[in-house]
Amino acid sequence: MNDIQVSERAAKRIGEILSGEPNGTMLRVSVEGGGCSGFQYKFDMERERADDDVVIERSGATVLVDSVSAPYLAGAEIDFVDDLLGAAFKINNPNATASCGCGTSFSI
Repeated sequence: MNDIQVSERAAKRIGEILSGEPNGTMLRVSVEGGGCSGFQYKFDMERERADDDVVIERSGATVLVDSVSAPYLAGAEIDFVDDLLGAAFKINNPNATASCGCGTSFSI
């Protein structure tokens, strides 16, 4: 079941970033222990997908989420915001009970 979403803004920005990379490059989003709230999001570029990856494709952008991180991101939306604080990917995660001010770490 794939209930992780990628917004159109995020898909467009991912496509722009990956256009400068070798063909077949995808964005991997994962959850790791750490950060000021217990867990943190990690973004990497990758050329290989695992058999158990969740694969999200939108507007030519491919996002991979490993099977361990997927439950932490269930129901989440990966977005891209460009505001006064700067431009960054933002994950709107309904599983997070708290997050840090910068939005890169969370707790459940």
